[in-house]
Amino acid sequence: MGGARSCLVQEEDYLLGCQRYIELNPVRAAMVAHPAEYRWSSYRTNAQGEADGLVQPHPLYEALGDDAAMRQAAYRELFRYELEPGMVDEIRRATNGNFALGNERFASQVSEAIGRRARPGQSGRPRKLVEPKSGELF
Repeated sequence: MGGARSCLVQEEDYLLGCQRYIELNPVRAAMVAHPAEYRWSSYRTNAQGEADGLVQPHPLYEALGDDAAMRQAAYRELFRYELEPGMVDEIRRATNGNFALGNERFASQVSEAIGRRARPGQSGRPRKLVEPKSGELF
């Protein structure tokens, strides 16, 4: 496995998607058939209520239901379908480039806070400006 990678995440829209992405990594890597089978996953805690002192529920997870059984059922429901390919690509781009994962407003706020670009730029060299020749019209 490669080194750990990370990115800042806009929690409202992306946190649970990132959790799904992380907990499905061993499935995508064909290490296990289901995230509950991976020993180091928090899936068993979040989806099945298994006690784990290392897992602290995020407020967005807690908002999934009024009690533990409702939250666990809602969390399991998130795993009934695969992550959208666009979300997988977006998470990978953000983590590989150490960029912000969120909307444009979030990326702008992060850029301002850290003093550098928080979204990928355009690839390639900047375009050269071509000056029109004397007497030439556009």
